[in-house]
Amino acid sequence: MPTKLSLLVVEDSENDSLLTLRELERAGYEVMHTRVETEQGLRAALQQTRWDIVLSDYNVPGFSGAAALEIVREVRRDLPFIFVSGTIGEETAVSAIRAGANDYVMKSNLTRLAPAVERELREAASRDERRELENQLRQSQKMEAVGRLAGGVAHDFNNLLTAIMGYAQLAAGRLPPGHQALLDVQEIMTASERAAMLTRQLLAFSRKEVIQTRVLDLGALVTDMAKMLRRIVGEEIQMLVRTQEGLGGVKADLGQMEQVVLNLVVNARDAMPEGGRLIIETENVELGELYAGEHVAAKPGAYILLAVSDTGVGMDEETKSRIFEPFFTTKGSDKGTGLGLATVYGIVQQSGGAIQVYSQPGRGTTFKIYLPRTAGPAETLRSSDSLDQAPRGTETVLLVEDQDVVAAVVRGALQACGYQILEARHGEEALRIWKAESASIDLIITDVVMPVMNGPEFVRRAREIAPNAKVLFMSGYTEHGFSAHGEMGSTDGFLQKPFAPAALARKVRELLDGKVTAD
Repeated sequence: MPTKLSLLVVEDSENDSLLTLRELERAGYEVMHTRVETEQGLRAALQQTRWDIVLSDYNVPGFSGAAALEIVREVRRDLPFIFVSGTIGEETAVSAIRAGANDYVMKSNLTRLAPAVERELREAASRDERRELENQLRQSQKMEAVGRLAGGVAHDFNNLLTAIMGYAQLAAGRLPPGHQALLDVQEIMTASERAAMLTRQLLAFSRKEVIQTRVLDLGALVTDMAKMLRRIVGEEIQMLVRTQEGLGGVKADLGQMEQVVLNLVVNARDAMPEGGRLIIETENVELGELYAGEHVAAKPGAYILLAVSDTGVGMDEETKSRIFEPFFTTKGSDKGTGLGLATVYGIVQQSGGAIQVYSQPGRGTTFKIYLPRTAGPAETLRSSDSLDQAPRGTETVLLVEDQDVVAAVVRGALQACGYQILEARHGEEALRIWKAESASIDLIITDVVMPVMNGPEFVRRAREIAPNAKVLFMSGYTEHGFSAHGEMGSTDGFLQKPFAPAALARKVRELLDGKVTAD
């Protein structure tokens, strides 16, 4: 099959131009070409089409090849440019190469033309590939920088959110149904959950968020979300959900995957202000060496594809190149934060996947997310968040937390569930209590970062006394959360701040009953 070639010819002789085209067609090229012989014609042609290569005579009456080269380099620095001349001498040719030409071919020896064109096209493709990989690397570095910034404020912010969410849920549990204040408390809880999501969005950029992975069926997840998503997109948009039968599983965090789907759907909705069609699809796919070689994050193998397509306004190349940047948005200041797609990018990277976007102005957009396929039964169920429905117990818990507001919330939640509580403000105080009471303590709940002695060090020394001690680590410092994971044993758990009291109660019961599995 002929290779298509988009060719711009700077040449005053129609016959010489035809000879050049015939030589390329003999070499197997299907040529689409335009011939120009003036500066105005060249500038206009460069704006009209994205050319593969420029062939230029060196001596054009009223317009020199050197001037043509200068214009091409001004408009498109990397566009391959070859002189094809009957009068150029060796010294002049060397000067032309130094000025930016890629090669020169004598009209008396056109057999050199096709190999020269093939070489320059190959090198241009290689440059484009390197540029794309460099752009992907810069994007990853930007996400890492924002993640480090977010990590710096996460500790104090998450402690405050833990207190707000905890007290709100405790207050809601004490109010009778229908009480006027109950709606106010529920609004506080909703606002707290949104604030917690904002923190998670920032932390997802650098892949530092502590996650709880499980094997998920993305098809079931999308189907479960469909009713809620239809309310979000509105009646003007037709939404279709297509899931492949026999879909494999992906190992990912349930909340993160829900966030990916929600963010992409909201983005699609905003791209269709006059209505349109939204399609959400999941299927099993195989990625080969070619795709993996073009995308830094992807490796060859079995994947699950999650695709979200819309018939909206689409994007130009400049917008498409920036959509995953944090805080970049084309929406009004009252409609977008610029965090949605950046969050999606971070979550996909954290989950070991790859993301690709296809879009053209006026022709809609498709996001394709590839997540590694895994074996095992899928789980998509979420437990109740009501404290009065949370599991209860009568065991004794040693609580180690230096923040008073967080300690008060944890203490109140566990006491409401029937547990006996011993408290310490740092590791040294906790160790004194442990030495005296370890025989009667069933579970340690400890913050990771504390003054005097941190949580992991306290646990290490506590296990010198009682090797089988059960421990629940909690932290607002995500990087230290991961460090704690590295020191955890099979009977340990980890809870990322902020958390609701009901989530705490469930995790405590899992640990005490020996049902904790590794994330």
